[in-house]
Amino acid sequence: MRNLYQTKLETFYEGNKRMPTYSEMLKLFGFKSKNAVARVVEKLLDAGLVAKDHLGRLIPTQTFSEVPMLGLVTAGFPATVEEELVDTVNLDDMLIKNKPLTYMLEVDGDSMIDAHIEKGDMVLVEKATTAKDMQIVIAEVDGEFTMKYFREKGGKRWLEPANKNYKPIYPEHSLNINAVVKAVIRKY
Repeated sequence: MRNLYQTKLETFYEGNKRMPTYSEMLKLFGFKSKNAVARVVEKLLDAGLVAKDHLGRLIPTQTFSEVPMLGLVTAGFPATVEEELVDTVNLDDMLIKNKPLTYMLEVDGDSMIDAHIEKGDMVLVEKATTAKDMQIVIAEVDGEFTMKYFREKGGKRWLEPANKNYKPIYPEHSLNINAVVKAVIRKY
């Protein structure tokens, strides 16, 4: 279960992309002695939430960024739900298969609206040079970049929007796949 210290560490890590030093944890936790910080760190180490690197600095473990999985929710008729910790999910493991080739882009435009991808959404993409028919890709077509469905049929390759107000894009000179969309993230 998450505690106040873990929550504060996660917030610090999210904002700074690194774990805090013992001195920073003094302020973060509101402690007056590094001894108190050392006791909290020891508990976090024992729980497997953090580890130490070869220089003795704190680093997050895989379980550090896990999100609790509480069960199912009905999207049909209302039903009673008993909240129970079923498992935890690490979003990195769930969404990112090849971290060195993965990056995010912010969506601008509405040509993929019928694929439920809207302006302001973030797409998680993995670099690739090939794609399968009907995969959503980031492609360079005749020198310009766009996100569309990749289509390939009878030796022809083109890009197809997911919005009836736009026409398919048939390349005049070149069509190169740069990445394949793996996930869409939308904040409410």
